[in-house]
Amino acid sequence: MAKYVLKRILLMILTFFVIVTICFMLIRLLPRELPMEENLREVMLARFEALGYNEPLLVQFGIYLKNIFTNWDFGTSWYVQFRADAWDVLMDRLWPTVLVNFYSFLVSVPLGLALGIYAAVRKNKWQDHLISTLVMVFVSVPSYVYGFLVQYFLYFKAGLFPLTVSSLADAGGSWFTWTMFYSMIPPIIALSFGQIAGLCRFTRAELTETLTSDYMLLARTKGLTRSQATTRHALKNAMVPILPMIISTFISILAGSMVIEQIFAIPGVGQLYIRSINLLDYDVFMMDTVFYVFVGLLAGIVVDISYGFIDPRIRMGKKK
Repeated sequence: MAKYVLKRILLMILTFFVIVTICFMLIRLLPRELPMEENLREVMLARFEALGYNEPLLVQFGIYLKNIFTNWDFGTSWYVQFRADAWDVLMDRLWPTVLVNFYSFLVSVPLGLALGIYAAVRKNKWQDHLISTLVMVFVSVPSYVYGFLVQYFLYFKAGLFPLTVSSLADAGGSWFTWTMFYSMIPPIIALSFGQIAGLCRFTRAELTETLTSDYMLLARTKGLTRSQATTRHALKNAMVPILPMIISTFISILAGSMVIEQIFAIPGVGQLYIRSINLLDYDVFMMDTVFYVFVGLLAGIVVDISYGFIDPRIRMGKKK
């Protein structure tokens, strides 16, 4: 197991390096627009000279890596947040992304598990057919459609919630206030539909297969009721593939949702990604790219490793 974990970490580092290298080369090939103001233009040209923009691409990449490992310098933002470090720009927008997705995670996991378990227990009955039909609808519809529907019904029709997430100034300068949480409820709802449907479908499929296994028949013949056999045996075995999915969902809350953040004006990482593209702020775009690649690779390796810890019978990389 330790050998497998080390192998996966090394492969993750290699993959991360390859993706970052490709993205860096493509970004540095794009043209840079300089402002018309003479003073600002000179400052930017001096910064570009220090970063080796006039050097070959491999030399530029070497300077980029050197600045990261020696000074933790991922570049400078010139348009999103003038002359701020790209790392600081990202960190300033991480909290709202994490909060919205974390609240959505807390709502989605219990509801998804409960509906999936109920559908599996009531297999082939009208409750199962109803839940399965709704799940297919919710999985098929993109998240931005839910965003527009939530805005239409909860804001324009009912007037219950604000159209967009409140700013820090309106929320008293803190993300952890009732005003801020209240304004986050619409995007939380919009994000939860797809997550609930996906987890419900996966839970129903796994638990349905578990309920028809041989050891469940043996448990019933020993005198356990259906509910006792389901709780003591079926759920425990069905959770082996379900828990890694929940872990992956939890890690992915860092990445956020670019579309939902844009619709509800959430000043998070997803919206920053789109702004950096529109404003041609390449250093911030590169910082976001590095962040997204790292989160995606981290989620994959944590999910694979978690199988061995959840079920001791599973040993990744073990030869037969």
